[in-house]
Amino acid sequence: MAVMRLDKLLSNMGYGSRREIKSLVKSGHVEIDGKTIEDPSSKVDTDESKVFVRGEHVEYRKYTYIMLNKPAGIVSSTDSRDTNVIDILDGKLKNISLFPAGRLDKDTEGFVLLTNDGKMAHNILSPKKHVEKEYYVELDGELSENGRISIENGITLEDGSQCLDCRIEMISNEMKLCKLKIFIREGKYHQIKRMFEMTGRKVTYLKRLSIGDIRLDSNLEKGEYRELSSDELDKLPVSED
Repeated sequence: MAVMRLDKLLSNMGYGSRREIKSLVKSGHVEIDGKTIEDPSSKVDTDESKVFVRGEHVEYRKYTYIMLNKPAGIVSSTDSRDTNVIDILDGKLKNISLFPAGRLDKDTEGFVLLTNDGKMAHNILSPKKHVEKEYYVELDGELSENGRISIENGITLEDGSQCLDCRIEMISNEMKLCKLKIFIREGKYHQIKRMFEMTGRKVTYLKRLSIGDIRLDSNLEKGEYRELSSDELDKLPVSED
């Protein structure tokens, strides 16, 4: 049995600030197991109790996992003054303290995983966990064979930092446009752009397609999002401890 204060439960589920939740409860808008509760400090069995707010069933979840198809022009940093990935969300999701488990550059599109599960986010981001991320890349011209090999073997960036080895799948490779997929297990600052710059090529388009075994839902338009399915939740990297 997991017991939690009512106000903390409602806060975790995005029903507002502590003051807003206190007012909500004291106004008689909250029921626990069919009984109206007006004490915000009331205890709730998160496994068994049925909580309703204004007739809406509150299904408690310790953690939330959101798949977002990030459009270009939106920043991943949640402390930015520019429009960020949290600004896209509706309603209560904005109040759950979600953050991206791995950022994308402002001009990069694709899969951003938003969560409030810090341990899981660490498992995704840590190179030691070997969680592969897949990206679709377009370059401003032909990628040389030597350039491809040097990236796959772990290229050294302009600041002397060493990248891990990775995989590249070529789609097309022409004089004015190269299309490929790249699979990396780390996330240095502007890493993919910098890797290709070391070969003399410029990234003109970049989109993240997958994180580990979870692929971006092709039905999600740019700016759309949804919660992970139960099957996708089972694919999240777990802590060894």
